[in-house]
Amino acid sequence: MSSSPASTDLPPAVAAWRDQIERLSEHASPCRYLAPAKWAAIRTNALAFIDQHGAEAHQHGWTAPELFGVHPASGTLRVDSCGVLMLGSGAVQAVHADRVSFAQTSGYRPLKGQAPGVPIWEFAARTR
Repeated sequence: MSSSPASTDLPPAVAAWRDQIERLSEHASPCRYLAPAKWAAIRTNALAFIDQHGAEAHQHGWTAPELFGVHPASGTLRVDSCGVLMLGSGAVQAVHADRVSFAQTSGYRPLKGQAPGVPIWEFAARTR
């Protein structure tokens, strides 16, 4: 698969994720305490993830909140509600049914009974 497929090559839900992330400025952090430079790296890596692994993640049942979620009131300050792509700025190496692997760490699905946050684009829309 190409490293940047056209949105039409992605499943509709994955293309929607891409569209929502693209709409968020790379220069203005959507979360008050998330530094703009860190946000720019997270955004870049999220778009690369969608292009390279989005279809596979969707097949495994990953949801927008599990991947791109932030706490509905506190944003990235509450890491217990953050999706796996919202905590770091590293590139994704692989996607599995239960985790997303980075070079030296993995992000896991929320624990049973633990609610994921809201997608970062919904958080950004609430705080504008």
